[in-house]
Amino acid sequence: MSDSINYKHLNYFWMVAHEGSISKASEKLHITPQTISGQLSLLEKRMGNELFEREGRGLRLTETGRLVLGYADEIFELGRELNDVLRGVPAVGPSEFIVSAASALPKTIVYKIIEPALHINQDISLTSLEGPIEDILADLAIHKVDLVLSDKPVTGALSVKAYNHKLGESGLTFFASPALAKKYKRNFPQSLNNAPLLLPTKQNEIRQLFDYWLSEQNIYPTIRGQFDDSALMKAFGQEGMGIFFMPSIIADDVCKAFNVKVIGETNEVKQQFYAISAERKVRHPAVAAICDAARQLLLN
Repeated sequence: MSDSINYKHLNYFWMVAHEGSISKASEKLHITPQTISGQLSLLEKRMGNELFEREGRGLRLTETGRLVLGYADEIFELGRELNDVLRGVPAVGPSEFIVSAASALPKTIVYKIIEPALHINQDISLTSLEGPIEDILADLAIHKVDLVLSDKPVTGALSVKAYNHKLGESGLTFFASPALAKKYKRNFPQSLNNAPLLLPTKQNEIRQLFDYWLSEQNIYPTIRGQFDDSALMKAFGQEGMGIFFMPSIIADDVCKAFNVKVIGETNEVKQQFYAISAERKVRHPAVAAICDAARQLLLN
């Protein structure tokens, strides 16, 4: 192997390894797949070993590739820290802690989960982000975020090295404007049959569980709206556009904030909550604080 490594080639390898394919890496890097493929070939020549092997339509790291990736992770993490310092981030001062939550998670739940991180005995500067789960897991893989919050665990179907930490779960409570609540509260949940509902989109885990529950109950509502953003769904519900559900753990908060009434609840469908990290063992004190507090909040 040559004594010198081209770090641009190493960066291309690092991105392909975390994205799982050359095409996905090319989209992130905004360069052609052919360019990446050529640079990877040069890097493999320098290493004297192949770094990837084909697996279906994707790529799998070879033993040498896994070894190189471990070093590359450390190299680019150090590079990110150096870049922060050069941009003027003080070497001594608040430690940046970045949490990204799946868009579908209720904001009140996200607040209750991450708020304890600000009370640890360490100066923390919190950055809270949100987005589609696939995107934020990709950011976790390249260390752009420290922690991901989701209502479903990461699985082997996604080419992301990450570890699930279950925080707990909550049954569902159903809400409506005062006028709708008066009409549909009696004989819940059968009252949901033909009732106007506002629901999360089908890509959300809780929606799939909810649809199965409806079919088991032989309940067929009228779907008035489907939403990725839980805050927007609650806003429509507040205006009397339909019935919506939220985790029971925040029922009081929802009633106060949106002036809605409870029409019923069920524990037959439960929304789960996970903290997902890039490390198997939780080391960051803010992550540990979040996990400990959330498990108290979301007692199984």
